[in-house]
Amino acid sequence: MSSENKLQAIRGMNDILPADIAYWQYLESTARALFAEYGFQEIRVPIVEHTSLFKRSIGELTDIVEKEMYTFEDRSGDSLTLRPEATAGLVRAMISNGLLHNQRQKVWTAGPMFRHERPQKGRYRQFHQMDVEAFGYAGPDLDAELILMTARLWQRLGIQRLVLNINSLGTTQSRQAYRDILRDYFKAHQDQLDEDSLRRLEINPLRILDTKNPAMATLVANAPLLTDYLDEESALHFKTLCHHLDLVGISYVINPRLVRGLDYYSRTVFEWVTTELGSQDAVCSGGRYDGLVAQLGGEHTPAMGWALGEERIINLMQVQGVQIPLTTVDVYVVLVGQQAESVGLALVERLRTQLPSCRIDTNCGGGSFKSQLKRADRSGARYAVILGEVEAQQQRAAIKDLRSDSAQEEVTWDLLGNMLQQRLVR
Repeated sequence: MSSENKLQAIRGMNDILPADIAYWQYLESTARALFAEYGFQEIRVPIVEHTSLFKRSIGELTDIVEKEMYTFEDRSGDSLTLRPEATAGLVRAMISNGLLHNQRQKVWTAGPMFRHERPQKGRYRQFHQMDVEAFGYAGPDLDAELILMTARLWQRLGIQRLVLNINSLGTTQSRQAYRDILRDYFKAHQDQLDEDSLRRLEINPLRILDTKNPAMATLVANAPLLTDYLDEESALHFKTLCHHLDLVGISYVINPRLVRGLDYYSRTVFEWVTTELGSQDAVCSGGRYDGLVAQLGGEHTPAMGWALGEERIINLMQVQGVQIPLTTVDVYVVLVGQQAESVGLALVERLRTQLPSCRIDTNCGGGSFKSQLKRADRSGARYAVILGEVEAQQQRAAIKDLRSDSAQEEVTWDLLGNMLQQRLVR
């Protein structure tokens, strides 16, 4: 096959290979257990939603909606989009399945998201997120609990040196007053605005604060601060959140420039950032979105959530040298000869019944004794069970310790399961 016709993955959409999967499994199993401890239940929602859902929730003038969504028409002429984030789909699921009527919900989900961005380390066109959302909780105690959950997750994963940035965006009303002040400020410096910022100036000047244009960095840095215009209730909400974090000993930085890139946020927003992954410094972000459920057609429901990028968390674990338990084979079964192959699979199935937690790999496809033993060693197995023609006739097997020089031991098939169990628990 010529290089032009060589099959390759789509740019920015990466294969996750068996050699790397142990980190993914460790992250996901650790998080899944933690979510259960905090009372969160798993929910799974479609990867594809109506495009209007994301325009109504994320905001039509955000970079995500304007530049990054994978949108297409299906055969019925409906405009559909691969989800660029999880919250909008979860809110839709809550509303359409009637899960919010006189109820409070704590849910989490995980899976791929899609954004047409310029691929670089830590930023991909297909990326994976774990997403936690709580509905029906209005107080700052819920905000604190969700942040504390993330801190506990970093501890369990062995991740260090993350910095927590927090801010408050206030209510819709106070934010509107701030928008007017911000619009006047940017209008006075209109000659310094780029094309995107000029387009956003009238409709949503807060989006200008989220610009990635370095030429506007000084202008944005000198803009009025939202925290100076918070309503009294939001200010108290934020003060109480900080008090909860202080009591638990969670360090944080109040970052008045933290606005997040989605329009639905209100009051508390936060990000965990690192200096060890280059330009992609945010590994977990979230905030409160009290108006989104009503905005999408449901009853008014306070809500908050966060999402972490699995690729970035795993990359950070590797950069920091976090050691994880490797998932390897416990026993590799070597079958040499026609008769051994004939009875070997049945014997292995009996062992799997006896030892349900034991990871057993069976040599299939033949091969010499020497080649099979090499495969057993490469599998990472602790023990090899060896079955040749003589052993098959006598209903015996040899157990060889692959990680020591001890002599192998022969045992009858009836005792093989017990013998392996005794050795594996040592």
